[in-house]
Amino acid sequence: MTSIAFDGFRRLLLKGAIAVVIGLGGLPAFAQDKPDVIRIGSTAPGHLKFILAQKDGWWEKEFAKDGIKVELVTFNGGSEATTALATGAIEFTYTGNNPALRVAASGADVKLIGLSSYVRTGGSYIVVKTDSPLKTLQDLKGKKVAYLTGTVRHSNFSKALNSVGLTTNDVEGLNLPFEASGPALLRGDIDAIVETDSTAAKLVDTSEARILFDTGTHPEWNVPNVISVNGAFAAKYPDLIKRLLKVDIEISRWADAHPDETIKTFVEATKSSEKSVRKTYADGAFHQDPKLTDDAIEALKGEEKFMASAGLLKGSIDYGKWIDKSFVDAAAAEVAAVQ
Repeated sequence: MTSIAFDGFRRLLLKGAIAVVIGLGGLPAFAQDKPDVIRIGSTAPGHLKFILAQKDGWWEKEFAKDGIKVELVTFNGGSEATTALATGAIEFTYTGNNPALRVAASGADVKLIGLSSYVRTGGSYIVVKTDSPLKTLQDLKGKKVAYLTGTVRHSNFSKALNSVGLTTNDVEGLNLPFEASGPALLRGDIDAIVETDSTAAKLVDTSEARILFDTGTHPEWNVPNVISVNGAFAAKYPDLIKRLLKVDIEISRWADAHPDETIKTFVEATKSSEKSVRKTYADGAFHQDPKLTDDAIEALKGEEKFMASAGLLKGSIDYGKWIDKSFVDAAAAEVAAVQ
């Protein structure tokens, strides 16, 4: 299985732009029974099922019989991944809910076809240096706080501030990934960082930082991460989408049946804190079933409303056009039929 890092993003976008031109009639298009390649994206290093598939070649094995190559593409952020999806540079994405909601609200031809995960525990940590004088969320007013804009962490941070009457306008926000924000925090260049619990825990576990606030204490803030497909691809190759999701279901069930191996693989790939990862999945399940449940869709609608009110979203989403349950329902039926 071929893996492509963010360095290949511009090349993929160029391919996507050419595909758009062809679709608009700028160049002659030729029908074919199957694509030469299926490109699946995720935010680096990838969501759990993406990581497991990368390690053991789940999708490569499924599509090899058709002579279809599979490329797994990692992006620096969800917005980059969903831009690639919308332009046709990739066919599928496993991303957080915020990037997926934004691209859907933009009117791009993308479809929500399943859940990447719906974990009710865990969330984001707001951490400060161990010896920081900051004690409460209110203490962050006017301080330098690093988080990746447009991510679930951004949304969680907004919710946390709103809970004490503040907004992100009350802090000096810095758009930094953990590779830059972690060292900046320890140097004292910034006052706090907002990261996923398993990532930020790397500083907490070594006593270099402490948790100022854990958004996991508000499970009602958790929203599912999603699987999306390019709309043109969905129209042309519906059976391939069903097959990809069938494998997705098999991966999710394998993870639940092999918890220790799953955690080991995830920790190694993400360089996360194993202690924090085990805490997130303390109930012994990974919550990776892709089924689009009613409560998951309601959670996405609630997140859309919050993002709009917090200035994190432009436009609105036509859920009837965006969501297509048919693929995952068909995949689940086929998996059930062989059990």
